[in-house]
Amino acid sequence: MTTHSSFAPKIVRTGEILHHTFQLTPENVRKFANAAEDHNPLHHNTLYAMDSRFGGLIASATQVLSLFMAVPASHYSQAHQPLGLEFGFQLRKAAMATDLLIFRWVVTDATYKDTLEGDIVTLEGTVKNEAGDTLVTGSAKVLVTEKI
Repeated sequence: MTTHSSFAPKIVRTGEILHHTFQLTPENVRKFANAAEDHNPLHHNTLYAMDSRFGGLIASATQVLSLFMAVPASHYSQAHQPLGLEFGFQLRKAAMATDLLIFRWVVTDATYKDTLEGDIVTLEGTVKNEAGDTLVTGSAKVLVTEKI
């Protein structure tokens, strides 16, 4: 009978920090919203958005969250194969269409799982703007393997 167990991580280390930045512009906000079929005028119509509680165009949450989720994937795929397993988010504040987004994920736990031949990695993260406002908080679990 074969037993399967978990061990110290082989690829990822606890405490590792992943960073990325992305400059929003009205053009890329509109383009992403169109591609995502998000027709909310807050992402397209400057006059409408200026008259809203936000005072201007805002990015679709779908855009901000997809960029946030892409950080671990892009980071680990440079040398390994990551697969997203779980993501959870809390939206705290809208991202304005001119914000510089600052993404930060911290590895809070990593355990090698022999049945998956990779590390199960738990991360906690934030998306902030250049003023330091927290726009999103999140948690994630990803599998990082040598290769699929």
